[in-house]
Amino acid sequence: MQENFEIIAVAREDAGKGASRRLRREGMVPGIIYGGDAEPQMVSTKHNVLLQHLEHEAFYSHILSVKVDGKAQKVVLRDLQRHPAKPFVTHFDLQRVSATERLKMNVPLHFLGEDIAPGVKAGGDVSHNMTDVEIICLAKDLPEYIEVDLSGLDIGDVFHLSGLVLPAGVELTAHIDEEHDLPVAAVHAKRVVVEEEEEAGEAGEAGEAAEPAAE
Repeated sequence: MQENFEIIAVAREDAGKGASRRLRREGMVPGIIYGGDAEPQMVSTKHNVLLQHLEHEAFYSHILSVKVDGKAQKVVLRDLQRHPAKPFVTHFDLQRVSATERLKMNVPLHFLGEDIAPGVKAGGDVSHNMTDVEIICLAKDLPEYIEVDLSGLDIGDVFHLSGLVLPAGVELTAHIDEEHDLPVAAVHAKRVVVEEEEEAGEAGEAGEAAEPAAE
């Protein structure tokens, strides 16, 4: 089920580090909206509300609604800057979207069927080589995620990009052919380390070395 995210923002006139620091002290986050036919617009929004949105995976790959002084625009989140040591967002970038222009976005992969895959039932482990993929599509066709069905994988099997089932109107930006069909996930046999046998062998060697020579 798709979620609807709305960012309530206010326009700001002051630029520069000093103005940004004042906003942050007031519990606001400075940001910018750009793209489309309009000029870039500096805005700010409440930090705590933005953090709540960021807890949702879909927020990063979703068409968002941003209201600036009551006027709504459709945007996507393009960049997010965080404090290097504290749990604070310091700046955000939003890009306006058009109903007629395709956009590139990274969307997350959701892995399904791992628990019933023959390779996993046989004792194998699943490795994820990718967590998201870059796609291109119209705003109306943007998916929140793409499913990866691993239910048929046996030990030694690899799921490649070419195996992804994409929604209508969605294309991968990656070029796929026999040489560039990158692995998305794989099932491999577990690595068995016989630590007990090694320890027993080392202990036996130490015991033999400690025995006195017979006269």
